Amino acid sequence: MNKYKNIVLGIVLIGLIVMAIFAYKVYSTFFSANTNFETETYEVFIPSTADYNAAFMLVADGVSDRDALHETAVRKGYNTNIKAGRFILCKGMTNNDIINTIRSQNAPVKVRFNNQERIEDLAGRLAQQVEPDSLTILNALKDPVFLKENGFTEETALTMYLPNSYDCYWNTTAVNLRTKMLNSYNSFWNDNRLALAKKIDLTPTEVYTLASIVQKETAKADERPRVAGVYMNRLNRGMKLDADPTVIYSKKLKDKDFNQVIKRVLYKDLTIDSPYNTYKYASLMPGPIVTPDLNAIDAVLNYEKHGYFYFVANVENFGYHKFAKTLAQHNANAAAYRRWVAKQGINR
Repeated sequence: MNKYKNIVLGIVLIGLIVMAIFAYKVYSTFFSANTNFETETYEVFIPSTADYNAAFMLVADGVSDRDALHETAVRKGYNTNIKAGRFILCKGMTNNDIINTIRSQNAPVKVRFNNQERIEDLAGRLAQQVEPDSLTILNALKDPVFLKENGFTEETALTMYLPNSYDCYWNTTAVNLRTKMLNSYNSFWNDNRLALAKKIDLTPTEVYTLASIVQKETAKADERPRVAGVYMNRLNRGMKLDADPTVIYSKKLKDKDFNQVIKRVLYKDLTIDSPYNTYKYASLMPGPIVTPDLNAIDAVLNYEKHGYFYFVANVENFGYHKFAKTLAQHNANAAAYRRWVAKQGINR
């Protein structure tokens, strides 16, 4: 009898040992830290087209024990249910934490842009921050059906995009990204701003287009309402806007080279035959020459009421301008500026 009890006890002990080994192995596989990066966080971008092997290799670059990660993934069924997106791993995560993260914790990205001169530039900038490529995004932004349904043309399409910070998923579609920005546009043009635009006899598109000139003329937010006031005075008087940034844009458009840097407008440039050249045509351009900051748009809506019709760079207070009510006063200011430019040796 004692011999039988000893056999049973031995079997039980062996079973307990096996169970303990198994439990330890499971615990080690699932719950031991398994990261190899020194930073506090590690980003993983899993494309929408990724299969398990592709997704695993992207994650595996951030772990120490790939076999343990794979075993955990299989046990938790991740290998048959891949999720696309941007995932943030934290230093010291276990395999269980890692799989849970890439299975259900798609982290948003903040999409930002400013100073985009063309819809093509905007598409390229957005493509640097989300999964869709620039051509896919461009096709969505220029989709003629979408533009017509929302009151835009190809020339005015850029006016829908407001430089801001947009929370979205990295693996968003180009159409969903476009919709998010359209919603932001509609929210921005609330009843108050629409009333202000109506009061100054401009449409939202015209406000945005004029704001694009203001944006290019001055980087000083506190000066923008005054610059906007100059252009509103010219518009209301029926004068040509004579805005140098529109000449620069016209030259880039004519040369088909938006990468060129133009620091100085030459007299010959003023004659470029382009609807964007406000030295040649007495009207607003067909569309904006850049995506203006929101405060540049508000600067137009709330432009400063004054008697100025001219301004030139102020070399005594860099970044700001000298304003003039008469052409004679402006010519004197401009002559002083040209003398300063000549001393700097700026030819183009």
